[in-house]
Amino acid sequence: MTEVKKSLKRTLVGRVVSDKRAKTVTVLVERRVKHELYGKIVSLSSKYHAHDEKGEYKTGDLIEITESRPISKTKNWVVTKLLEKGAIV
Repeated sequence: MTEVKKSLKRTLVGRVVSDKRAKTVTVLVERRVKHELYGKIVSLSSKYHAHDEKGEYKTGDLIEITESRPISKTKNWVVTKLLEKGAIV
């Protein structure tokens, strides 16, 4: 009876677009959805502020964020892991 308990918290995958704030990264999450009336696939995007305690994630990194308790007025996501390192420009 060893079952894996599914987490109730949502997780999203996105790219870091800003790392200028202390302990915070801005993550752009894009999703593709079918238009309700016309049926065309359109891409929608949302930006989330995520908590990055050590400041280790930089612009361009692909990361996974998880929902958490409110940390500040705009921040209620936490970075859980790095999926892909961004290209060095």
